Amino acid sequence: MPSTEEPRTRNASEPPGQPPPSAPAPWPPDLGTDVSMELRDGETSAFLALPASPTGAGMTLALRGRAGDRAGLEPAVFVHGLGGSSRNWSALMARVDGDADCLAVDLPGHGASPPPADGDYSLYTHTRAVIRAVAAGGRGPVHLVGQSLGGAVATRVAALRPDLVRTLTLISPALPEVRVPRTALPTALLAAPGVAHLLRRLARDLPPASRARDVLALTYGDPDRIAPEELAAAVAEFERRQALPYFWQSLSRSARGLVNAYTLGGQQSLWKHAERVLAPTLLVYGGRDKLVSARSARRAEQTFPDARFVLLPDAGHVAMMEYPGVVADVFREFLAETAATPDEDGHH
Repeated sequence: MPSTEEPRTRNASEPPGQPPPSAPAPWPPDLGTDVSMELRDGETSAFLALPASPTGAGMTLALRGRAGDRAGLEPAVFVHGLGGSSRNWSALMARVDGDADCLAVDLPGHGASPPPADGDYSLYTHTRAVIRAVAAGGRGPVHLVGQSLGGAVATRVAALRPDLVRTLTLISPALPEVRVPRTALPTALLAAPGVAHLLRRLARDLPPASRARDVLALTYGDPDRIAPEELAAAVAEFERRQALPYFWQSLSRSARGLVNAYTLGGQQSLWKHAERVLAPTLLVYGGRDKLVSARSARRAEQTFPDARFVLLPDAGHVAMMEYPGVVADVFREFLAETAATPDEDGHH
């Protein structure tokens, strides 16, 4: 059976070994527990408690679900980017619930998920969280969708556990670039030691509304497309998260974990993981992305063995929020194109 282990050298906080199998849970889970998540109509939420294992500390993940509009649909799992949350997927999930049972995961220390018990926000920890969340559903393989940091995580999940991934969709994935856009440098600086403390002090004088507008303006290709309800929800989320004692730590350490993953070479590099992905892969890039250059799309298209590339010329870094209808159409076509053909026994 494929391993959940990362084939790389770990530090002392990442002990070797295999996690014990999690008990199967309903898929989508029978959600409804209040985890202080703003939910759209049709969405439900819950916590998923994952015990400690030989590979790392235990963790609790907040989940946002939207059941398909009919029985028998395949499951899809969505993984957000740095500083984001499962709410980033609400608009898209509402448009594809006729095609899949949808579940979005809050990575450790993001959204409504509490921080990991050992304070480890490495890409390894986020990857392990998604692997265990998918495995706990008991209905793999899934259609795995990741954006930005979540795209790097999803790439590793697909490479390490091909048995869990039916298809892979990456929206502006955070994969190493030779030339990083200048507009992305402030985000990269989040990884620097001491920045979390500095940002915490600066944020005291910066209203959540201002910070929310700045982040949305950076991630949207056209800030004029930011809907009033989206801005209001972003402001409320910033107010909630900035009150958490671990907010800046989770942001800076996750950024550091991503930067550290960029420095890995040889068989441990993210591009080598991309080469090992067996699942059909859809690559969605935005022509106005200020954080991930569309130039890197060519390398991604040439690296993933079974890739399809779509450029949305006017989209920014969060195409699934800025153009959810367009992304839903592209995703739906991709699922139809890669649909399994039943064999003589009716199995896929």
